[in-house]
Amino acid sequence: MWFLLLLVGLLALVLYGHRNTYRFTLKRIHLPLNRRVPCPQRLTILHLSDLHMENISISPEDLYNQLKNERIDLIALTGDYLDQAQNIEKFLTYVEILQRLNPPYGIYAVFGNHDYVLEPEALAYLKREMTRRGVHVLQNASRTLSIDGQTLTIIGVDDFSTRRSDLARAYKGVDESSVCLVLTHDPNLVLHMDGYPCDYLLSGHFHGGQIHWPKPFHLVKMGALPRRNIIRGLHVWGEKAFYISEGLGQTALNIRLRSRPEVTLHTIGHAQHSA
Repeated sequence: MWFLLLLVGLLALVLYGHRNTYRFTLKRIHLPLNRRVPCPQRLTILHLSDLHMENISISPEDLYNQLKNERIDLIALTGDYLDQAQNIEKFLTYVEILQRLNPPYGIYAVFGNHDYVLEPEALAYLKREMTRRGVHVLQNASRTLSIDGQTLTIIGVDDFSTRRSDLARAYKGVDESSVCLVLTHDPNLVLHMDGYPCDYLLSGHFHGGQIHWPKPFHLVKMGALPRRNIIRGLHVWGEKAFYISEGLGQTALNIRLRSRPEVTLHTIGHAQHSA
């Protein structure tokens, strides 16, 4: 009898966890960036990470309908879109939906460790098709924009967990008087950025634990930040503000416990701080 009760309890937990994958949260972060250099009055960034086409329950249409009435100036994608070439076209559908949001300053993306599971030819195709759809894919590279008479430099640092990060190359030619927005997949990078200007860093990778019950013990092997219980949300390290998204999709099991799919709107500039 106890075995049957245990089995029923586990099944209920799995069903509840699967249902959670359909219930994404829209989070809003407001962060002033006027301590180091002059910054735009207001810039709203839509941040998406870890879409994982193999296990995603949020449809492109649901995503668009949730966001179509929001002010979005710029879109940041921080990796782990897929790891099977057969899902490239599915991911590109999401990219096309994001383009319909018409961000005036564009869409910027970096790759994550799962993207690098693709064969080189498939990854090259993915990058080419993203670029053809107007996405600026940054692999240890940067782009500078002029906003409200101030400069914003978007610095894409390649995946840290697979040892592809090259900070010197990513920051080559970056003017330190610019507001520096860093996009990267693995937030452990922030622990190695001494000497590199960074006003805000956006990342993902940890899924907020995904199965965060009773604790996300499985994340311990994923670097120094999880060992400090830094796996999601807004944090500061060495005066560098950084944000870890819980991601929109899932890996392995398509369930979430004490974690929900996440879409984040970050408003930076002269705004009141809240988390």
